Amino acid sequence: MTDPVSTSPDPAPTQPAEQPSGQSRVDPMSTVSRDIAEVPSVEIISTAALHLMSAAAVNLGLAEDLPEHKDLDEARSLIDALAGLLDASALSLGHHHAAPLRDGLRSLQLAFKEASTIPDEPGAGPGEKYTGEVHPAAARRR
Repeated sequence: MTDPVSTSPDPAPTQPAEQPSGQSRVDPMSTVSRDIAEVPSVEIISTAALHLMSAAAVNLGLAEDLPEHKDLDEARSLIDALAGLLDASALSLGHHHAAPLRDGLRSLQLAFKEASTIPDEPGAGPGEKYTGEVHPAAARRR
């Protein structure tokens, strides 16, 4: 965040807008904080994980509307972040929420291996320091 006072080109202080008499002004940040306080941590973690998954999929060229786009460096970073998030929050999420997210992570890791022209050392693929080595054959046995 930036400090509006120190970055503002106009050094003159601004006055709050006048409110009609009898009405108090509601601070929008207080309502945002109140709203976020009501959201369970499982939902916030799951939402963050889904954003990471979606961004990784786009950078792997898996988006229907952008299939030619590939940025494996970006995908690697996003998959690493997703794996770290899921590893750190596994106990909080519980199996019911964590299992589908782990499945999505594994799918992204396998898609990364397929998209990469230079294979990683065993256990050095994206997110594998958190998940262990990902084997394409293991995914087919299920």
